[in-house]
This record gives sequence, C-alpha cells and structure tokens, in this order.
Amino acid sequence: MVVLAFAEGIQLFPDGTLLIHVALILLMIYVLNRTFFRPVNAVLESREKQKGGKGGEAAEILDEVSKKQKEYETAMLAARNESYDLIEKERFAAVESFQKTVGDAKAGAAKAIADEKASIKNQVAEAKVAIALEANKTAEKITSNILNG
Repeated sequence: MVVLAFAEGIQLFPDGTLLIHVALILLMIYVLNRTFFRPVNAVLESREKQKGGKGGEAAEILDEVSKKQKEYETAMLAARNESYDLIEKERFAAVESFQKTVGDAKAGAAKAIADEKASIKNQVAEAKVAIALEANKTAEKITSNILNG
C-alpha cells in the first residue's frame, strides 16, 4: 500500500521540457564530436600512419608467421607425398619379389613333378618288362613241368 501511495504522485506526461532535454543532448553530441572526438581520432589516425599501418611490427610478425606456416605446410605435404611414393615403391618391390619367389617355386614344383612323372613312367616300363620276363619264365616252368610231368 505504501508503494501504491508513491506511485500516484509519479506521472509521466511528455511536455515541453522533454524536447529541451533532447535538444541539449544532441547539442552536447555535436559539440563533443567537434571539440573532443575528431581531434582524438585524428591523433590516433596519424599515429597509426606513422607506425606503418594497422599493427605495424605486429602485422609484420603475423605476416612472417603466416608465410612460414605456409612454407612449413608445403614442406610437410611434399615430405608426406615423398614418403607415400617411397612406401609405394617398397610395396611394389616386395610384391614383385614375392611374385618372383612364388613363380620360381611353381616352376621348381612343375619341374619336380615332370621329373617324377618321367621317373614313374620309366619304372612302369621297367616293371612291365620285368613282369613280362617273369611271366615268360613262369610260363616256361609251367610248360616244362607239364611236359616233364
């Protein structure tokens, strides 16, 4: 209730003093810009020009850092590509060596198989001759036993 009693006394109605206050504020902004802010900004701009642009030495350092970073990234990319090429060459050489070893092993195995087949054919031929001789001997024995009988 006490708050409501104070609220009744406050009435905000725009009147002529509001326009005076707005005009005074605009006048202060104009005067401050003319007398204070423009000279200060002019001094700051002249200092900036004397230093050599925005940041001066700091900008040069940043430019140098970005240049070195680009050189580093380029060098790293080149090194990475070179290492990939070297790895690819090593892999190709290893695959080629493996294929040569496998090819040599296959050729050796094929030669061994061919030699063994030839050996088996010779043994079969010798066995046939031996069996034929044995059969003839056995047939002669049987014949002589029957005839002598």
